[in-house]
Amino acid sequence: MGSKLAPVLMCIVIAMTAVAAFAHHPFSAEYDWKKPVTVTGTVTKIDWTNPHAFLYVDAKDSDGRQMNWTLEMGSVGALTRAGWKRDTLKMGDQVTVDAWMAKSGPGKANVKSVKMSNGRELAGGSSFVDTLRQPKATE
Repeated sequence: MGSKLAPVLMCIVIAMTAVAAFAHHPFSAEYDWKKPVTVTGTVTKIDWTNPHAFLYVDAKDSDGRQMNWTLEMGSVGALTRAGWKRDTLKMGDQVTVDAWMAKSGPGKANVKSVKMSNGRELAGGSSFVDTLRQPKATE
């Protein structure tokens, strides 16, 4: 019985691994690098989680209306390597975020960098930036 169960368990493990791999999306599937955006506003929430941290900011849109932005950042590990800590930003902090717009519409973007009111600027850990750093085939 045990020898018949092993191939079934192996298939289940392979299927679960494939699902997890597809769940993590490439930058180009969701964001448009040709549509940069700058968002200046107030931090309303921070989700310090994997696989991506999220920053939520209230900012005015081009018509002057208040809008809550959902800003996707890199993994906690990537942010930590870039100099972030869990408490780098707090609710109420003023920030200016350089990002790339989501293909799905307004109010969502992928973070390139965050500039704080004290002038400190940190990278957002974007997977788009990682693709720019990959070595060329001739290197």
